[in-house]
This record gives sequence, C-alpha cells and structure tokens, in this order.
Amino acid sequence: MAPPNDPKPSETASGSGGGFFASIASSLSNFGTAMTRSVNGLVPYEGLEVINPEGGTEDAAEEASKGRWKQEDRDGHWKMMQKYVGSDVTSVVTLPVLIFEPMSMLQRMAELMEYSHLLDLADECEDPYMRLVYSASFFISVYYAFQRTWKPFNPILGETFELTNHGGLTFIAEQVSHHPPISAGHAENEHFTYDITSKIFGISLANIFICFDLEYLGKLSSYKVANPITNPMSPIQYTSTMDVCRAGRYEVDGYVYNAAEEPQILMTGKWNESMSYQPCDIEGEPRAGTELKEVWRVADVPKNDKFQYTYFAHKLNSFDTAPKKLLASDSRLRPDRYALEQGDLSKAGYEKSSLEERQRAEKRNREDKSQQFTSRWFDQTDEIHPTPWGDLEVYRYNGKYTEHRAAIDSSGSVEETDIQSMEFNPWQYENLAPE
Repeated sequence: MAPPNDPKPSETASGSGGGFFASIASSLSNFGTAMTRSVNGLVPYEGLEVINPEGGTEDAAEEASKGRWKQEDRDGHWKMMQKYVGSDVTSVVTLPVLIFEPMSMLQRMAELMEYSHLLDLADECEDPYMRLVYSASFFISVYYAFQRTWKPFNPILGETFELTNHGGLTFIAEQVSHHPPISAGHAENEHFTYDITSKIFGISLANIFICFDLEYLGKLSSYKVANPITNPMSPIQYTSTMDVCRAGRYEVDGYVYNAAEEPQILMTGKWNESMSYQPCDIEGEPRAGTELKEVWRVADVPKNDKFQYTYFAHKLNSFDTAPKKLLASDSRLRPDRYALEQGDLSKAGYEKSSLEERQRAEKRNREDKSQQFTSRWFDQTDEIHPTPWGDLEVYRYNGKYTEHRAAIDSSGSVEETDIQSMEFNPWQYENLAPE
C-alpha cells in the first residue's frame, strides 16, 4: 500500500465535504475498501493474504495450488469480518505496520505544540480580544497536525515522551491507561502551562476526545477548552468569547465578542494554510480604515515526504529535542518505531508484536499479584468530561517530573547518555519474559 498523496486544498469543497474529520472518515472508509483487495505481506505474519471474495475466478486454480481458502470459506470469513467495520478491533487483531507512521500517539500530542509561540504572544498581549485571537489561532493550528491519515503507534502503558529545545518549552506525556487508551500531557514555559488528556473511544479518529486546560502565567487568566478538535464550534470562554466554525472543508471563520456579545474582531482563513484577523463593527463587517492581518501561517514542509511529516514532526523523532538523561520509557526508543522509520517493515512488525505480548504479560502479572498500574507523572482527578461516546477521566500533572528534571540539572553531571545503547523500558516488572 503506497503512502497517501499530499492533501490538496479544494476551493469548491464547501458544505458537501463535511469538514476535516469527514475527510478523515472518508479516508478510513477508503482504507476499509482497500482491505477488500489483495494486501500481501502483512508483517509479521509471512504469507498472510486478504483476498476480495467478490473477485473473479480466473485465479482460483492458482490460489488452490497455494493452499489458500476455498471460495465458500472466503465468503463466510469475509462476512464475519464485515461486522467489525467501525468497531474497536484493536484488542482482537494485530494491525499491520504498513498502515502506521514511525511515531507514537504521545509524540502526536507533542506535535500540537509546534506553534506554541502563539500562546507566548497571547500572554504578552494587553488586549483581551487579541489574546483570544492568538489563543484561537493556536487551537486552529492543531488541525494541521491531525490531518495525516497514517496511524501512530499505540503507546505502551507507562510509555513517556519528553520534548525540550522548542521555544523554551518543557513537555512531558505519559500513557496512563491502556484499556481504555488514555494519554496525559503537560507543557510549560515562562508564559503558560498547558495540560491535555486524550482518550480514544474505539478506532475511529473522530472518536478521539481531547480536553485542554491552558493558563497564562503573566495575566493570571485561564482558558478551558473541551475538545476543539472534534467540536470546533464550541466557544473559548473568557471575559469575552470567541466562536469558531467551519465555512467549508478547510475554511474557518469566527468572531471575538465583548461581554455584551457584540463582535469586535473577525477571523478568517484555512486551517491548512493561515489565519487572519480584522477589527469589525457590531454587525460583523470590517471597520473602515482597517485591513486584514495575518496572525498565523503553516510553516514550510518537506516536499514528497513519505509520511507527510513537517520539519517539526521529524524533530520529534530526533534526540536533538530530547533532554539530558532521557527516560528509558521514551517513545523515541521504541524498536518498532525505529525499524519503521528505517523502512524495515518486517522487523517493525516483529518488534511491535513483541512489545504488545510483553504488555499482555505485564497485565497478567499485575492481576496475579492483585496490583494496579500507577502512572508516574500524572494523577487521576475526580473531574469527568462527558462525551458522546462515554466519560473522559481527566488526569493532572503532579509536578514530579519538574522535580526529576531539577535534580538532574542540579547534579552538575556532564555525562552524556549513550542513546544507542539504551533499551526501551516502560515496564513495571523487570525481567518479565513474554509467555
């Protein structure tokens, strides 16, 4: 299966496109259709094939000679598989690595911070309306990071990802639950603190629910934004408000309102290109003597990149953005991720299966010992966010990572960690061989 082509904006894709996530749903539907065709070499299971049962009979003799399923068997198995379309099948099948990108979901969470400078500008801004313009532009930029249809690796329970050397930012993420998959992240610099909890309900990308909690340190103000990814029409609350809605597949329009709910600033643009703003009257029309000004633009991206990565996405796999004394549980160290990045699908599939089996062995060991997994850097709160698919349990950063980093930085040690010799280790139990 070849990598998908770079998405190309369509000026006429308004309304019928159904927006960004409709396009992802369409991509998933196309993937399901593609699975009805012949998909050979699904690693690590040599010789496995998925054959279209509706196909012709011209290759029946060849298939029979290879010992493959008879037509009636294929029909029956295909009908059985069809009932799983749209369901959470990740717990009953091993997905082939050819649909993955060399990145874990924790790294995807960190990728949202590419344009974190917008939050710095918001904190420095004295105008409360412009502060919302910068904040909204940041949350709109998140869409761009989520447009890729490659699947990131599911983090192993206890897996972490650390990010430094990006605008003075410190970022830590941890997989705090495996079933259901819940990831928690925390970012901070001198301007803001930012907490995020992400939960996947089933396998649909539209069922990823994300809760942000953003606080600006300089202005002593905070924003709570529930799921701007899948519910972009929700307002961002402050002394003024901001409504953002889709005008087409890529187009985004919105207004910043005052306390009397009168529009003050209009915003317009495309989440895959740029956003601009302009002061407006209470009718929402541009004010005379003002002009549209750009507030954010997508950075240049590599041409013909295999995984449609941005330059920042590539940095997330680089140890240049890793801190000194990297945690052994860091996503960069995953052997399946690294093998896929190097183009070795067979090894990536083998390593992925090995990690998953080790994780199942750890679960059995916990159950035998009547123990529960306890996350290291985040604590579960009593806060619950209801969603259309179930409740989202909110996790909060407990501050222990800051203490951990401070201890390392104050140690005065100049010894560099040999990354090449580090083994990926998110495990709760040492020396636990897969059964």
